[in-house]
Amino acid sequence: MNQNIQWLLPPKVALSLVTAPFLAGIILGEHLEKTLIELGEASEEIFRGERLPTLSFPNIDQSPEL
Repeated sequence: MNQNIQWLLPPKVALSLVTAPFLAGIILGEHLEKTLIELGEASEEIFRGERLPTLSFPNIDQSPEL
Protein backbone atom coordinates (compact mmCIF):
# COMPACT_ATOMS: atom_id res chain seq x y z
CA MET A 1 0.00 0.00 0.00
CA ASN A 2 1.21 3.41 -0.89
CA GLN A 3 0.38 5.86 1.87
CA ASN A 4 0.83 9.27 0.37
CA ILE A 5 -0.24 11.75 3.03
CA GLN A 6 -0.38 15.43 2.24
CA TRP A 7 0.41 17.57 5.22
CA LEU A 8 -0.98 21.07 5.65
CA LEU A 9 2.38 22.05 7.09
CA PRO A 10 5.69 20.28 6.85
CA PRO A 11 6.38 18.26 10.03
CA LYS A 12 9.36 20.42 11.01
CA VAL A 13 7.26 23.60 10.84
CA ALA A 14 4.41 21.99 12.79
CA LEU A 15 6.84 20.80 15.46
CA SER A 16 8.39 24.24 15.78
CA LEU A 17 4.93 25.81 16.16
CA VAL A 18 3.94 23.35 18.90
CA THR A 19 7.18 23.69 20.89
CA ALA A 20 6.54 27.15 22.38
CA PRO A 21 3.06 26.38 23.79
CA PHE A 22 4.33 23.06 25.13
CA LEU A 23 7.21 24.71 26.99
CA ALA A 24 4.89 27.44 28.27
CA GLY A 25 2.56 24.76 29.61
CA ILE A 26 5.40 23.06 31.45
CA ILE A 27 6.53 26.35 33.01
CA LEU A 28 2.96 27.28 34.01
CA GLY A 29 2.45 23.82 35.49
CA GLU A 30 5.56 24.15 37.65
CA HIS A 31 4.46 27.61 38.81
CA LEU A 32 0.98 26.32 39.62
CA GLU A 33 2.47 23.42 41.59
CA LYS A 34 4.66 25.78 43.63
CA THR A 35 1.72 28.11 44.31
CA LEU A 36 -0.56 25.28 45.44
CA ILE A 37 2.13 23.89 47.75
CA GLU A 38 2.61 27.32 49.34
CA LEU A 39 -1.16 27.71 49.73
CA GLY A 40 -1.37 24.31 51.42
CA GLU A 41 1.44 25.17 53.83
CA ALA A 42 -0.25 28.48 54.69
CA SER A 43 -3.53 26.72 55.43
CA GLU A 44 -1.69 24.26 57.69
CA GLU A 45 -0.37 27.21 59.70
CA ILE A 46 -3.88 28.59 60.11
CA PHE A 47 -5.32 25.25 61.21
CA ARG A 48 -2.41 24.60 63.55
CA GLY A 49 -3.49 27.61 65.57
CA GLU A 50 -0.42 29.81 65.52
CA ARG A 51 -2.39 32.68 64.06
CA LEU A 52 -5.54 32.18 66.12
CA PRO A 53 -6.22 34.27 69.22
CA THR A 54 -5.86 32.73 72.66
CA LEU A 55 -9.21 32.09 74.28
CA SER A 56 -9.57 32.50 78.03
CA PHE A 57 -11.60 29.81 79.74
CA PRO A 58 -12.80 30.05 83.33
CA ASN A 59 -10.86 28.00 85.82
CA ILE A 60 -12.76 24.84 86.81
CA ASP A 61 -11.39 24.94 90.39
CA GLN A 62 -12.99 28.35 91.01
CA SER A 63 -16.52 27.39 89.95
CA PRO A 64 -19.30 28.23 92.45
CA GLU A 65 -20.51 25.39 94.66
CA LEU A 66 -24.07 24.15 94.33
